[in-house]
Amino acid sequence: MLDALQRGWRFLVLRGVCAVIFGILAFVWPGATLGALVILFGAYALVNGALTLALAFRAPQGTPGKGMLIFLGLLGIAAGILTFIYPGITALSLLAVIAWWAILTGIFEIAVAVKLRQQLTNEWLLILSGVLSVAFGVLLIARPGAGALSVIWLIGAYALLFGIMLLALAVRLKGAVSATSGARRLA
Repeated sequence: MLDALQRGWRFLVLRGVCAVIFGILAFVWPGATLGALVILFGAYALVNGALTLALAFRAPQGTPGKGMLIFLGLLGIAAGILTFIYPGITALSLLAVIAWWAILTGIFEIAVAVKLRQQLTNEWLLILSGVLSVAFGVLLIARPGAGALSVIWLIGAYALLFGIMLLALAVRLKGAVSATSGARRLA
């Protein structure tokens, strides 16, 4: 699994960049209608799911945790597709989809980090992004009556922080790849 993450660090960068862009757009257009939020979330979930699946398919056969990555990718794609199929969804339903997607994503990220703790020295970045996802989802479930502007800002802040965590993890993994490549050249 670590080898797959190291080889696929570029996909983590893409996921992180997509999350940061999504977060910035949520802040730049705070008065956006629910329809615009549906489109933004649907696009983000679809791209994030596709990139997670790409990372899973790059992993060598038999890699531990590959099934979790595939599940996360399919979950993201399903959330994105459902969002586009039902654009007239109510704000409360959209919040429930986003909340459960964030909670499940966070749980699986924490599980992957725990599974890799023996192989990855900075697994806390993945654990922190997972905890952030779970906390965000629980907050949305606990406060469903929050105003649309508050929800947009929460989603934007979540996406920014999540994206930054993924970018930090990608930089760490790229560094590990560089160190490994350098060690192989010296041997």
